[in-house]
Amino acid sequence: MSPDTPLTEQGLLTKTGPLAETYAQTETDAQSAELAALKARNRQLEKINAALIERVESSSPSPSAPYAAFEHAVLLADQVRERTDALHRTLDELGALNRRLTAAKAAAEAANHSKTRFLAAISHDLLQPLNAARLFASALEEQLARLALDASLPGDASPGDAISDVTPGELVARLGRSLADVESLLGTLVDISRLDAGVLTADVAIFPVRELLDVLAEEYRQLGAARGLELHYVASHLSIESDLQLLARVVRNFLSNALRHVPDGSTRGRVLLGCRRRGDWLEITVADNGPGIAEHQREVVFQEFRRLAPRQDNEQRGLGLGLAIVKRITGLLEHPLSLTSTPGRGAAFAVRVPIRQPASVVSPAADASSTGQPCASPLAQPLLDTVIWVVEDDREVCAGMQSLLGGWGASVHCADDAEVLLQQAVAAPQVLIVDHQLGEGQPDGLKQAQRLRQRWPGLPVVVISADHSAPLKASARALGFGFLLKPVKPLRLRQLLVNRR
Repeated sequence: MSPDTPLTEQGLLTKTGPLAETYAQTETDAQSAELAALKARNRQLEKINAALIERVESSSPSPSAPYAAFEHAVLLADQVRERTDALHRTLDELGALNRRLTAAKAAAEAANHSKTRFLAAISHDLLQPLNAARLFASALEEQLARLALDASLPGDASPGDAISDVTPGELVARLGRSLADVESLLGTLVDISRLDAGVLTADVAIFPVRELLDVLAEEYRQLGAARGLELHYVASHLSIESDLQLLARVVRNFLSNALRHVPDGSTRGRVLLGCRRRGDWLEITVADNGPGIAEHQREVVFQEFRRLAPRQDNEQRGLGLGLAIVKRITGLLEHPLSLTSTPGRGAAFAVRVPIRQPASVVSPAADASSTGQPCASPLAQPLLDTVIWVVEDDREVCAGMQSLLGGWGASVHCADDAEVLLQQAVAAPQVLIVDHQLGEGQPDGLKQAQRLRQRWPGLPVVVISADHSAPLKASARALGFGFLLKPVKPLRLRQLLVNRR
């Protein structure tokens, strides 16, 4: 047969060819195997179906209606799926709402922090003119007092003098009170803002309690005397652990509140500032013989913008925030706060501060003060001929500081940079007073003081700043520097200078 003969003609691909029987047998075997597999699969499905029906029937509450129960289960599954989808949509809406609320909260917090940054930024510029004015007023008041003692100010005024019934000393005292009021109001607003923003931190250190209370007693004794009120001071020789500036704020509020409410005129007003040991705590108390506080008002007085019945005179100024700030500061310091009062007889505010050093031998001055008499004050020590360098970039503050310190007998040299004083070859300083925040591009007060200390080791330094931050106070203390906040209180400044001289 020719190789070109088609396969069909060769009989190889036809049912009649030599392979027909083999092919047919193979096809039959394949179909049989497929049929057997289908039958096996069918039996398997029948078993599965029977098992499912049995399961449904066994779980159905109504065995007589298994398929109805199965349909009910399918319906419930559909309802669950629909409700799940609805729940997902609700959750998506809640998520979107929560994101909007989060964004709104973030915006509010950003606005609050912005306000705090603004207050911090303006505090220095805001307090500078107040600082200068207070220094001038204090210097003028002391000059007038010396003139009155040494030369007896003329008592007759010119006929055309419209204020002949007011002495220059009284005018200066009024100026000082007005400045103190402005300072108190601004300080209160700044304090409450810093407390609200959570940026106020405590700079805790150990210090003698007299370092705090002696100057406050002298300051408020003078304020009380101007109104015919008596202030008795019971000092303590113990040391305590607290933030000196914040604790001073607390005691000042106690004293201001007491002076504001004690009676004057026919009834002699009395205020007591004293200390009493209570185990490991020192209790600092300010008591008065004012009208007292009724029991139902003792929580109200610590709320913001809440005040008791004010005195009917022009001495009443304030926002009703003083005791609210006291409560929050004592909470920050973890110092227990208490109030006791008998209506008609007076009130006593107290704060307890931890004692961190054992009691030392009582000095004669401390022993005398424990009887309630005024303690011997270190402020009586003169600063005559003490050379004081003042580094301050504000000319008005410089002039005010020169007037005040010069009135205390000191020899004052002032410049906006320590390098200027070094170049002028003035007398070597015995005390350095330096503003922390100096002109742009200049080293800050701490760095300038450190440079001068390298030249005069042990040079006493007092740093003055409007920055209330705890790290700055801690840095100054670690370097052995004194630290005062603006506006400077002259009594406190003089105490520091006398003690560090």
